[in-house]
Amino acid sequence: MSAIYTIWYRNVLKYFRMKSRIIGSLGMPFFFLVIIGFGLNSAISVPGMEVNYVEFIAPGIVSMSILFSSIFSGVQLVIDKQIGFLKETLVAPVSRLHLMIGQTLGGATTAVLQGLLVFIISIAIGVNMPSFSGILISLVFMFLIGLSFTSVGIAFASRMEDTHGFQLIVNFVLFPVFFLSGALFPLDRIPGWLSFFTYLDPLTYGVEGMRYGMLGASQLNPWLCFGALGGFLVVVLLLGGFLFNKIKI
Repeated sequence: MSAIYTIWYRNVLKYFRMKSRIIGSLGMPFFFLVIIGFGLNSAISVPGMEVNYVEFIAPGIVSMSILFSSIFSGVQLVIDKQIGFLKETLVAPVSRLHLMIGQTLGGATTAVLQGLLVFIISIAIGVNMPSFSGILISLVFMFLIGLSFTSVGIAFASRMEDTHGFQLIVNFVLFPVFFLSGALFPLDRIPGWLSFFTYLDPLTYGVEGMRYGMLGASQLNPWLCFGALGGFLVVVLLLGGFLFNKIKI
């Protein structure tokens, strides 16, 4: 347990020390919420939900912030390989599984902290404050998204040696995952052929779960969202653990 805590604490400590990273990563969510949200507020209506467009996209933008922060936390693993830190931890008398769990929890924690900042910004610009139970539901889905995509980032990072290559591959995956998730548009407004890919996207279930927590309404059943995202988390955790265990030193 001490190895898990140490790796988790290292990730969280680095996050709080890198204030430029915290501030910089708020730029894109702010852009989406304020410019796109208010810009399209009067032009787009949301069927079946008594919310305006800014309120509708707010859960999706919080999810986006967690998605980007969590999956890019994997780059730390690549950097640790380059500077030799990973080699030192792998030869230590601790389980690789514990190291992977610590890395996953650390990345997910910092991603959720980043998501909470965007959550506060969305409340500040006019999104209604959810109920206490709504906040708890939102937190559950924040952690599910954070843990899932941190595991994806670790899976990628376990097979890569170069930070630039990692970023290129991850960007290739990130943007389709985000734009297909229904974060910016209602799921029933997209063409039938595209909806197939939307429902394959695990972030869709995270966004809809967040939407239920923050707005009290969603287009998918929240229990379906919880089951689908929880199942995805189990798969990527096993995959990330398998690939992390295969890292050669």
